[in-house]
Amino acid sequence: MTSIMTNEALKQELAELDKKHFIHPTSNMKQLQEEGPAFIFTEGDGIYLKDVEGRTLMDSLSSLWNVNIGHGREELGEVAKEQMSKLAFTSAFSNWSHEPVIRLAAEIAKWTPGDLNVTFFTSGGSEANDTAFKTVRHYWNVNGKPEKKKIISRKKSYHGVAMGSTSATGLEEFHTFTSSIAPDFHYVDSSIESLKATIEKEGADTIAAFISEPVQGSGGVNLPPEGYFEEVRKICDEHDILIISDEVICGFGRTGTLFGMENFGIVPDIITMAKGVTSGYAPLGGMVISERLHKELYEKAAWNFWHGYTYSGHPTAAAIALKNLEIIKEENLIDNVRAMGAHMLKGFEQMKEQHEQIIDVRGIGLLGAITLERKPGADPVTPKIVAEALKRGLICRSVVYDGQDTLAFAPPFIINEEQMDEMLDIVNQSIGAVV
Repeated sequence: MTSIMTNEALKQELAELDKKHFIHPTSNMKQLQEEGPAFIFTEGDGIYLKDVEGRTLMDSLSSLWNVNIGHGREELGEVAKEQMSKLAFTSAFSNWSHEPVIRLAAEIAKWTPGDLNVTFFTSGGSEANDTAFKTVRHYWNVNGKPEKKKIISRKKSYHGVAMGSTSATGLEEFHTFTSSIAPDFHYVDSSIESLKATIEKEGADTIAAFISEPVQGSGGVNLPPEGYFEEVRKICDEHDILIISDEVICGFGRTGTLFGMENFGIVPDIITMAKGVTSGYAPLGGMVISERLHKELYEKAAWNFWHGYTYSGHPTAAAIALKNLEIIKEENLIDNVRAMGAHMLKGFEQMKEQHEQIIDVRGIGLLGAITLERKPGADPVTPKIVAEALKRGLICRSVVYDGQDTLAFAPPFIINEEQMDEMLDIVNQSIGAVV
């Protein structure tokens, strides 16, 4: 009883401090002021999280699509301690460097496709995409084409919340949050016709790059139409437009391949990455460019690469990333992603047969979704399903942008068959209880 009372008192204390001092990202501020945080997590172990009240929940979204090797991996804590004790931080600006970031850049080159072998590091995905936008404009400048500055992205895409990455995001909610977004960003439907029409309207000589997630994550786990990216590659090559693949969610094994775009038969000019490179154990992201682009930049530019963040190439984050990637390889986790992903999709298909309200299920690797019918003007039901799943011990995500009613899933790579069956059972029960 004393322990329970202590937990309750601690939660109350933390909740009051939270309401008074902490602005939550992507949150309902009024609701938080009235109710406080729903969960205050204290521990993580494998695919599970535990909160301050002692509740244990299965994390079927890897928190934010990122804790790929699972929670509580002591190896990463040991690596962080060792690196911090030796060299916690030093700048990598100008001509300074250090071993962890050099080793990590070389390791990433072994994972990326084609000749994408050169990395600029950031603190996360939003910075990675902002870096890519600035870099492609810089690239066209040094090639004597400064008018090529427009960025085309897809509707329902999510590319982050920094100024440039917000402007590239194809979800209206992120635009209406602020009174002005950056100029020279344009959005297309997920069709070749829409892309062609936009290029014709804007003029290929004004377009710097096309950016897309291989599989749209936050926009609803949307797979591309058959043959879509192959056609995009041809069109962009024809019109001298660079392709940026936003692999912040899809990179480092999430879709069952090293990088997501490998599923669709093309090699982009630039990859942006974050999340899975450290499995969330440290903030780290980056932009990986081709050797061709890199060579043109250093040979043709008459001035410095005037771009950099304090934590670009952070030594401790780099050391953690190296260990994380080692674990993914040594434990053959991408093989497990493929096996458990197939098991997950089969379970979703069986649910579709049981519940007529389910209109679509989809998945690739351990990235999946269930979409329910949403009639015009009706409230979405997936938030209620998420709430029901929480009662049963499962964290999942609702996506209701653009009239959708979708449940999204991205379990940690380490999930086993028994745990996957438990996850699927809870989802099925929760859908049945609500619809």
